[in-house]
This record gives sequence, C-alpha cells and structure tokens, in this order.
Amino acid sequence: MTKPVCNGLHVMSSSSLAAPRQDQSEADPLLLTDTKVVAFPKAFRDLALSPAADPAPAPPSEPTERAKLGEILREMGAISRFDLARALKLHRQLDIVLGEVLLRHEFVSADVLAQALARQHSLGFAGPAPHDCPVTDAMARRLDWEVALDLRALPWRRVGGMVLVATARPDRLEELRAALPPEFGLCLFAVTTEAEIDARLAQIHGPLMARQAECRPPEIVSCRKLVTPPGTALLALAILAMLGAALVWPATAVRVFTALGLTVMLANLSLKIAALLSLRKAEQDAAPPAPTPESLPRISVLVPLHREPDIAPSLKRRLSALHYPRALLDICLVVEADDHATLDALRVADLPPWMRVIAVPDGHPKTKPRAMNYALSFARGDIVGIYDAEDAPAPDQLMRIAARFAATPRKVACLQGLLDFYNPTRNWMARCFTIEYANWFRLLLPGIARMGLVIPLGGTTVFFRRDVLEEVGGWDAHNVTEDADLGVRLARAGYVTEVIDTTTLEEANASPLAWVKQRSRWMKGYILTWLVHARDPRALWRDLGPKRTLGFHLLFVGAVLNAVLMPFMWSTIVVLFGIWHPLMAWLPGEGPAALGALMLGATLVHLSLMAMGCATQHHRKLRLWIPTLELYFPLATLAVWKAIAEIVLNPFHWDKTVHGTFGGTDSAEAIAALQNAMGEGAAPLAEAPPATAPEAPLPQPVPKVVPERAAAIA
Repeated sequence: MTKPVCNGLHVMSSSSLAAPRQDQSEADPLLLTDTKVVAFPKAFRDLALSPAADPAPAPPSEPTERAKLGEILREMGAISRFDLARALKLHRQLDIVLGEVLLRHEFVSADVLAQALARQHSLGFAGPAPHDCPVTDAMARRLDWEVALDLRALPWRRVGGMVLVATARPDRLEELRAALPPEFGLCLFAVTTEAEIDARLAQIHGPLMARQAECRPPEIVSCRKLVTPPGTALLALAILAMLGAALVWPATAVRVFTALGLTVMLANLSLKIAALLSLRKAEQDAAPPAPTPESLPRISVLVPLHREPDIAPSLKRRLSALHYPRALLDICLVVEADDHATLDALRVADLPPWMRVIAVPDGHPKTKPRAMNYALSFARGDIVGIYDAEDAPAPDQLMRIAARFAATPRKVACLQGLLDFYNPTRNWMARCFTIEYANWFRLLLPGIARMGLVIPLGGTTVFFRRDVLEEVGGWDAHNVTEDADLGVRLARAGYVTEVIDTTTLEEANASPLAWVKQRSRWMKGYILTWLVHARDPRALWRDLGPKRTLGFHLLFVGAVLNAVLMPFMWSTIVVLFGIWHPLMAWLPGEGPAALGALMLGATLVHLSLMAMGCATQHHRKLRLWIPTLELYFPLATLAVWKAIAEIVLNPFHWDKTVHGTFGGTDSAEAIAALQNAMGEGAAPLAEAPPATAPEAPLPQPVPKVVPERAAAIA
C-alpha cells in the first residue's frame, strides 16, 4: 500500500463511525487521494467559506435546530442510556459543557467525542495531525500561537486548493473564521481532539513558546540580566577583599562579624515573636460557605517532574485521591522533552483523561519555573496550583481552595497551603527538618500573613488566580526560588497572599548531603531575589511601604546572614569558660556576663518558639528532639557558602532534589494514617474516588488557623 500524500484527509470508516445524517447523493467530491475518495456534505461546504471569500451576504434562512450531542452518541452506540443520564446530571450540576463531562469522567473516548461533535456541527473529522510536511508546517505557523491556543485550532493541510483548519472547539467556529489570516482565503473546517491540537501546537510553535517562557516577567523584576559576568566578577572580588581584610585584621573581623551576627539573630527572634503575638491576637476566621457545584472553578495543577520515572505510579495514586469534579480538574504533568525515562513511565501509567503530560521543549535555563511558564499556556483552569512530584495533598484540599477563593475579593490572589512530611521518623535529619517546617508553615508564615508582610511562597501547595498570575508575569525562569520571588512580586503589585489551613504531605530530605544541596538552592534564590528587588530601593519602598519593606529585608537578608555568620556567634561560647574573645574588647565591665546571658536567653527563647510551632498532635512527640537543632542548623552555613560560590560560577544551576529516596514511593498507608490523624483523610489513599465522587456533598472548609494550634499558642 502506498503512503498517503501529506495533504490527505482522514475520514473514519463506517465501521468506526455511523453514516452521516445527510443524504450521500447530495455530497460533492473534494479530494481524490491515492487511497480513497473523500466526500463532504454540502452543509460542510457551506461552513467552509471564510467571510472574506463570500461574494455577498447570504440570504437569511430559517435556523435549524442542531442535534443534541447525547442523541448523536446514542445513535453511534458510544454510550449507554444510564451513563448518559449520569453525565447529564453532572452537566447540569456543574454548569459546564457536556463534552467536558463525558471526556473527563471517561464516559467516551476523545476520538469518539470528536466524531460526535463533527456530526453535531455538520463537519468532517480531521484525524491525526500531519507529519514530515514542511509546506503544511509553514502554513500552520502563520496562525498566531495565542489564537491557536485560545480557539484550539490550527491549519491542518490543504484540500483541493483550500486550507483545512482543524479545531477541537467547533462551537467557536465563527470566532475562528474571524481570526484566520486573510491570506488563507477559502477555508474548510473539520474537528479533531484537543490532544491532537495541543500536540501539533507544541510541534509547530513549541520552540517559540519555550523561548517566551524564559522571559515572562519584565526584566526589571527578573534576575536574568542581574547576574552577568561583570556582576559575578565584582561579587567575587568583594568576597576576596573581605577575606583578605579578615586575614590582615583577624581580631577586628571576628569582632565585627560577631556583633553583626548577634544583631541579625535578635532581629530574627523579634520577627518570630511578633508572628506569634499576631496569631494570639487574631480572631479565628469563620469558615467560608461551601461552594455550590455550579460555582466551582476549573482548577489546573502543574506538577513538574524531572528524571524521576519511579515516582509515576504513586503520583497517579495520590492525585487520584483528590475529591474534586473530574470535569473541572486539569492535572498537568510537566516534563522536559528530553527526559525520556519519565515520559516513558508516564506513557505506560494509564493516566486518566483529566491528567495529561506536557513535554517542555529544550531551552535555557532548564529550570522548574521555565517549565511551569511553558505549561501555563496550556493550562485550562481559572485557578492554577503547584504540586511537587512526591506530594500527597489532603483529599479535600481543592474544595477548600475553591471555597476560600470564592469567599475573598480578587485582591486575594494567592493561597499558600501548609506543608508537612510523611516520613518524619526516618532518621534524625528527617525529625529536625519536620520541626523546622512545622515552625515555618504553622507559626512564622501565618503570623507574618496576619501582620500584612510579604510572604515568600513555598514551591508547592500554592494556588493563584490565573489572570493575576499572568498579569505579574508568571515565574522568573532564571530564579531558583521562583516561588519566593513570585510572592514578592505579587505583594509589590498590590495583591494579598493568605495562608490556608490545608496540608500537603511530602518527603523530608533525610540525608545531610541532599539537605545541603537543596538548602543551597534556596539560599541562592533568596540572595538573587533580594538583589533583584532591592536594586531600586525607592521603587521597593513605594510599592511595599515602610513596614513591608522592613519585613522583606528581615526575611531575605536575615535568613542568609544568619547562616553566614553562625560560626561567629557560636564562637562566643568560649566566653562561658573564661576564654578571651575579640568581642570582649567592646564589652566593658560586666559585658562578658551580659553576653553569656544574652546567648543563653536567646537560645532558650528560640527553643521555646520551636516547641510552640510543634503544637499539633502529630508533632508533639518531636519536641524531645528540639535541643538537637543546635547541631542541625550549622549545616545551613555550608549551604549558604555553596550558594555564594554558585552565584559566582553557575548562578542559574538548579540543584535538583531527588524524590522518592527516603520513603517517597511506598508510604501509602503511612500517608493515609497521618491524614486521618490530622482530620484531613477522606478515603484510603490506595483507592481512587469513583467517577461520580464529585456528586457527594461538598465538605465544609475549616478556618485558616488550626484550632488546636491557636489554642496551644494562646
């Protein structure tokens, strides 16, 4: 059999698609290929002409009632009467198009749905996208990618001298007619699946979209031009000058750095105490009303993966436990196009229709934010969230997110969820990491949110209003803590981030080497974020105001300097043993005793705050390990110096955290037990909810501040 020519049009055979409703004797042959004669009904030719090609307006005609999609599917034998009734019920409840319900709930396949839509709109079925046809590719590139993405349509091939345009949205055909370039002239239209359109769009426009993903935010708030060879050379010279001065005047250097370290330590403690007090004074928020089914938004969740094929089965299982209408759920698994191992693992994972893979074309820098910027263009949701590959979100998390966004004004553009670990007892490192996270997400972040300060977002369980996310430029592809930077840009644009009480469990980094690599990336990102936003102090002050500007400096500079200067603060311990310290030259009289009392008191306050952060039931057993944190935090010094070296040598390098190494793929029972203990478990994690699960009564979201934590703090 000869190979079809590149402009051949695929038509389903009668064995796979019922015969058209029109009389075949009225059909006109449009194309003769080397394999078959293709014929289209006259109604199809009537739809084919673009407005520019019409010699005169068509006379008004009596409107004809279009056949119902459900009836067509029943005629095709593609759906049972019972399943159609279930789909129609969800269609009415959720107030969305029936096709979305049919596809996402797996009542019909994508191909069958496209065939039915083609019959409903009296169009042909376009079939698979063309391949290895440069002429067709060049024609497709003439349609702007944003238009093609919005209307889910692309020029497919030429048919009898006319351009055949394939679309997955035949209901928007008139918009598509108006958007086509005039040079296309006479156009034919046919229906294909949305997956075919997206795949073809990535093939045609993917490289251009990937380049635009590298520079979404304005340059003035991006670090892509901040770290240049001259800038890194100056930073290296400054570090060398400081080290040289320390060698020439060692006592003075130790004295200055110790005093600065003590100042930073007291500033950080003051911020934590202020956060604690703000939580004690705050009244408990009333739970927002449960949203009605028709008011639920469509939510897209981006899940970046990189070289982690082993985690695919557990990832599918955990995300399948989310209780949210499948027709409104859009899970995008974002993978680099050259990551063949992960792509192959996802290909054989039998993903449901509401879960899809987005392959990111090659580019630079190869970072998580660049991949998310690219995937954002393909996302369908009004709300966009982020999960990591090893995450196990609470089953009702998306319901709580939808309820909170519905109850807040547009100014509240971002919701940050809580993070916790499902392997806290793996070893000593995991216990310390869990204690640190408990304080960050259950004490400091809620506290500074109450104070109205800038919130450095986490990289997961964070949700945005999609229009606001696009307004501020998405993520900075060159910033290795794109989450924290985005939190600052949202605040500078006048938007508010809230911390919402819903927990995602993830895997604690339980190895010192892996911990240092991860923390060095965070430190590097904090340094770059601070440099980006502090390079124009007046603009920063104007955007944030005095209180939030001070809070910004405390959060970002304080975290970095605390790690850098920690060895100097530790050196003061010699004073307790009567050994001379260079700082004593600045401490007359009873100064050494006062210094010892200050260090001891600060340590006790810090440990007490850590204990308060572990107020929830499942964290209380970890309080016994809090004193050992004094051996855990010095690792941050190694991380910060690694970060500084990378800023000079390789500023955009992404030190990938490997997931699934410390219990990330075999923790289903532990996760379910922990979620139940926290009151957030709804079903055994190993079981995916049935297709009709969203019809169950919607859960009532709980207040943003955990009652148990609030009681413990008060």
